Amino acid sequence: MSEPVLEIKNLNVGYGLGDQGVRAVRDVNLTLHRGEVLGLAGESGSGKSTLAYGMTRLLAPPGVITGGQVIYHPAEGDPYDVLALSDERLRKFRWAETAIVFQGAMNSLNPVHKISTQLTDVLQAHEPKMSETSRLARAREMLKLVGIAPDRMDAYPHQLSGGMRQRVMIGMALILQPQVVIMDEPTTALDVVMQRQILGQLIELRERLGFSVIFITHDLSLLVEFSNRIAIMYGGRIVEEAPASAIYKDALHPYSQGLLGSFPALKGPRRELTGIPGSPPDLKGMPTGCSFHPRCPKAFDPCAGNIPVLGRPGTGDGRTRSVACWLHPTGEPVG
Repeated sequence: MSEPVLEIKNLNVGYGLGDQGVRAVRDVNLTLHRGEVLGLAGESGSGKSTLAYGMTRLLAPPGVITGGQVIYHPAEGDPYDVLALSDERLRKFRWAETAIVFQGAMNSLNPVHKISTQLTDVLQAHEPKMSETSRLARAREMLKLVGIAPDRMDAYPHQLSGGMRQRVMIGMALILQPQVVIMDEPTTALDVVMQRQILGQLIELRERLGFSVIFITHDLSLLVEFSNRIAIMYGGRIVEEAPASAIYKDALHPYSQGLLGSFPALKGPRRELTGIPGSPPDLKGMPTGCSFHPRCPKAFDPCAGNIPVLGRPGTGDGRTRSVACWLHPTGEPVG
């Protein structure tokens, strides 16, 4: 997993321009390695989805990318900046190299078209020389791969359960065998049993097909179990990044600790749920210094006046993790 497949460098994304604009993603540096599941966690409004749509250039107006690079490393050929692609090359890049499973499968699937039509439409757009028979055969293969009987090809979305609709979306994302799959809150509307089934199947497909995953959610407990690494976002910035086991056992940033204290442990002794007081910051009026300091129980003098830089902590497993917190002085900056 040491080989990068996607590198985000100093990415900045905002909504609107001038005095009325807000910066939703601020100087984000992040690397997704080949075959890896990278979790992206944070409260609503922390910038997770904006980061995903920004890196794929899917932002709707008034969203605008104001700086940075997104370097994609194809399986063959030289790396290139996704943000610099022409419209024609960008169209070929999307879905063939990078696919997205959006929030809410019922809203993502067209309610007036059969599942077969929606699956084969992807193939028709990106592989126009493929015959109709081959397209249908590939669609049946993908449904079977995600655990849906091929005889549901002629069903409409409303005739499927929520879990089945989400599996269709995953099959649609994988039908062109992309290198990167971005999953934006893919299990939010599903019960916990169905969540576990779908995520377990996704991990099995990743091991079989070899793609990389960026898994976006506000539920840190899911990421601890299913991710290789986790990045924590707050106020549009990455505040901590580490292997999933390190986040769970020894989170360094007080915000990460607060997220971990917000869900009950399934094993071991009972513990009091602490949560995080207050609300996420208003992007139009960000606090000075560290954006988390008004809610932080460990804040001290430097926090209110200076923005901590994401870097390698000077002690412990500093080479495999990074944190932006004045409680943990850092040496080598990330990015």
